Amino acid sequence: MEKPKEEQANNPLHGVKLIDMLEALVIHYGWEEMGYVIDIRCFNYDPSIKSSLQFLRKTPWAREKVEQLYLELKREQG
Repeated sequence: MEKPKEEQANNPLHGVKLIDMLEALVIHYGWEEMGYVIDIRCFNYDPSIKSSLQFLRKTPWAREKVEQLYLELKREQG
């Protein structure tokens, strides 16, 4: 079910792909710090973009944590 356009306009993550979020976080924080902030195996043991994407796509609670960290990063960057 599609959300109304007004709701999407107010969604800061609208149009941002998960891979783009993940790459930005890895560049800014690195895998080690990300694994400390969000304690999930795909960040702490042999991390890669591919394995992280697979995990995050099927694990809503982890994806939500990544999205929140991404939004914090964007707020910091202004």
